[in-house]
Amino acid sequence: MSGATSSVSIVTQTTIRPESADAFARWQVDTSAVVAAFPGFIEQQLIPPRPPLQVDWVIVQRFHSLEQAKTWMASPERQARIQGATPMLVGRDDVHIVKDDAGAARTSPVSAVISTRVKPGMEAAYLRWEQKIAAAQSRAPGMQGYRFEPAVPGVQEDYVAILRFDSEANLRTWMDSPERRALVAEAAPMTAEFHTRTVQSGFEQWFRNVAPPGEGAPAAWKMNMIVVLTLYPTVFLWGVLVGAPILAGMLKVDFPVALFIGNVFSVLLTSLMVPWTAKRLGWWLTPDPARRTRVNLQGAALLIAAYGLMILVFWKLF
Repeated sequence: MSGATSSVSIVTQTTIRPESADAFARWQVDTSAVVAAFPGFIEQQLIPPRPPLQVDWVIVQRFHSLEQAKTWMASPERQARIQGATPMLVGRDDVHIVKDDAGAARTSPVSAVISTRVKPGMEAAYLRWEQKIAAAQSRAPGMQGYRFEPAVPGVQEDYVAILRFDSEANLRTWMDSPERRALVAEAAPMTAEFHTRTVQSGFEQWFRNVAPPGEGAPAAWKMNMIVVLTLYPTVFLWGVLVGAPILAGMLKVDFPVALFIGNVFSVLLTSLMVPWTAKRLGWWLTPDPARRTRVNLQGAALLIAAYGLMILVFWKLF
């Protein structure tokens, strides 16, 4: 088992113009026929929007290996299909490569946020260039996904691309690669401004020691639930026991200053409480794959019950 190659899924989230929903569904059927001919393809699942909980279309394409998935992502056939769907799209285009098991090395995810101001009249050319560099970066080692946010006149003047890599080293390798430098130089005549910043992922630092060796960070929604579990009582008790009676009441501290002090205290305490809590919920954060669905539901129900209990206790006592 340890030497087996794990399958991967390409998960694409995209927002479609309401009037184009039927056309997009037909387009996806044709795209399914194209991707099915690629080596390593296993299956495709199309998940239509279910407002208000899910407003995007979600397409999941499974391949036997990461390299085969990247071959499809970088292929001219896929780029041609995307080009045909462009008039139907609106807003974000979010693509992630996800391993179907937890066999990846545990590294610290990192993102690069790239904002670009495009010269007037060059928008169409820039979008074609964006598809070109997206295909190139999909082949980069450690690349886990990307999101592309087009400009919205009057709201967001910049085009924003977010690249997600499994480690800072792999991100830096791609950012400094001759291939990317050549592509960036190619886009220079189309761009007026260009900014890049690196962002470490959010809560993973508090969960690094939870998963067994060789497994990735827990699912983001689980980490978020644990952060809420520890943050809510911290913020509430600080407010009713310290913030209101002492800082605001006795010391007459101005609200902005009192809020800042409370935030600092909450972050410091949460940074201690989250790892402690995560260790005790390790059975839920990294469950046995054979029991994952059942354990996920049990853990989520437990935390939701804990939320309700805290709200009830605080409501009755304070």
